[in-house]
Order: sequence, then structure tokens, then C-alpha cells
Amino acid sequence: MTVLDWVGLGTVVVLLGYLFVALLRSDKVR
Repeated sequence: MTVLDWVGLGTVVVLLGYLFVALLRSDKVR
């Protein structure tokens, strides 16, 4: 894998993690 592949993969993981946390927080608010 190239550096760009790792950067892209890391970005996707971070975005998915952020969305997951946002969903958990919204569920707690309810």
C-alpha cells in the first residue's frame, strides 16, 4: 500500500468513527 492509500483509509476510519459517536450521543439525548 502507498502512503496515499493509508491516508485515505485513515480518513475513512475517522469519519466512520465520528458518525458512530454522533449516533451514540443522539441516542443518549433521547
